[in-house]
Amino acid sequence: MSTTDTPPVVSVRDLRIGFGPADAPVPAVHGVDFDVHPGQCLAIVGESGSGKSVTARTLIGLTGHGSRIRADRLELDGKDLLASSDRDWRRVRGAGIGYILQDALVSLDPLRTIGTEIDDALRIHTRLGPRQRRQRVLELLEAVGIPEPEQRINQRSGELSGGLRQRALIASAIALEPALLVADEPTTALDATVQAQILDLLAERKAAGSALLLISHDLAVVAQLADHIAVMRAGEIVESGAAAEVLANPHHDYTRRLLRAVPTDKPRGSRLSDTATGITDRHRKLVAARGPAGPDGVDHDVVLSAANLRKTYRNPDGTDRVAVADVSFALRRGTTLGIVGESGSGKSTVARMALGLARPDAGSVDLLGRPWSALPERERRPLRRQVATIAQDPLGSFDPQWSVGRILSDALAGSGRRSRDEVAALLETVGLGPHLATRRPLWLSGGQRQRVSIARALAGGPEIIICDEPVSALDVSIQAQVLDLLDDLQREFGLSYVFISHDLGVIRHVSDEILVMQAGEVVEAGRTEEVFAAPTQHYTRSLLEAAPRLAPAAGTGPAANGPKGRP
Repeated sequence: MSTTDTPPVVSVRDLRIGFGPADAPVPAVHGVDFDVHPGQCLAIVGESGSGKSVTARTLIGLTGHGSRIRADRLELDGKDLLASSDRDWRRVRGAGIGYILQDALVSLDPLRTIGTEIDDALRIHTRLGPRQRRQRVLELLEAVGIPEPEQRINQRSGELSGGLRQRALIASAIALEPALLVADEPTTALDATVQAQILDLLAERKAAGSALLLISHDLAVVAQLADHIAVMRAGEIVESGAAAEVLANPHHDYTRRLLRAVPTDKPRGSRLSDTATGITDRHRKLVAARGPAGPDGVDHDVVLSAANLRKTYRNPDGTDRVAVADVSFALRRGTTLGIVGESGSGKSTVARMALGLARPDAGSVDLLGRPWSALPERERRPLRRQVATIAQDPLGSFDPQWSVGRILSDALAGSGRRSRDEVAALLETVGLGPHLATRRPLWLSGGQRQRVSIARALAGGPEIIICDEPVSALDVSIQAQVLDLLDDLQREFGLSYVFISHDLGVIRHVSDEILVMQAGEVVEAGRTEEVFAAPTQHYTRSLLEAAPRLAPAAGTGPAANGPKGRP
């Protein structure tokens, strides 16, 4: 069915959104126009703060406190949404428009099971009985790729991995088969194979006639699903058109810059952004103060190694779950070891054992040629500055009451240094101005927070940095800047990285060697290019086949009444 044979599900004309006083609101969106027809996917892409998410939230009446909305038209199935009361909005949400939120950890109630969360929409909007609703919830959990739905239905969000939490959100959004599905970064936390399942699921919804509005910073994901792409910058649509045309022949420089930033198929060491390194002489002196390589002064070629690691956890029902089984690796100085695998494959558990935060049940970890995991904590503590970490969620890893300056001063104190000049040097090294030292993490953008996380990791002058999904929540241009920064720091100071990611494009771009993990085991290991070029294991091949690439989905093309903007 042609997507223009029927009226649009959602139609927007001259949408303008501001925040603040009614007489002088701060503009966030300026004159945006678009239609989304049944069976059509419109993708809105752009950097953080471009206005794409606030545009999406306006469609379900959740623009935010103090918002000022004007539009010549804002309609769902011909009904004027601007005239909606609170009661009208409650009828629209879930039933007319399904919304997949970006942050699954915040969006799910930690005190309720995911079964109850998904059941809410069915209980409020349908006449199904409890038994029928439970069966429908189980069907939804299975549809979005959650294993063992009979067990998972009774689990809370804190008992699930990030990928499972995101899939539970998607199940809740599609429960009532709404005419319009708004997906705000729906695959951000998912590994390649689960991401492919979710994209297939969304494609099925589209093929069945649902309209889909996709918000994403991942242009490779957008390419798989979108019929049209609208590129937003500073509240305006600066370029729009058929997906194939925008991706293959972008006209706006901003669109071209976004495409250059995608790491997929970009060689190791090539720059993704135009941002220059922030490394300063002051920070070179800071790093030089850490002394010779290793506590014994020997320049060890292998700086971190693991032999036959095993870790088992106890399930709530009393059974044992093997998280890591017989994992070994060797990280060489100045190189990056990439670890890739599905959610629950054991990647983060390996990282915790490498950091000395979890003791292996069997096997050992050596740091700079000496025992590490076998040491008691009192002997390990003086050596901790040799190994740092960059977390996936920097906001959650900071004390929200502390300023950036205090966070970095505290990290510097462990190495005997904490002056204001040294804090400024760290900020400059990661491309931030010293004025940010007075701000709290909540007042920073996602990219700025991740840079502060990197600065904190550098504070002790480490030999090794464990990077656990450090760029998964960043838009493509900020991701490019962070990856370039990590590469600059490695070249300048000989740092060694363990880089964990579900994004195969990122892993290929940053890694010298790679471990592929499945169900707690290493199923393939070797030089990155060799593994990508000629994988020997079926699981590795399935991961590579599932990874999205910058090629438009088959059948995408121009359609009438596509998105328009006022550049």
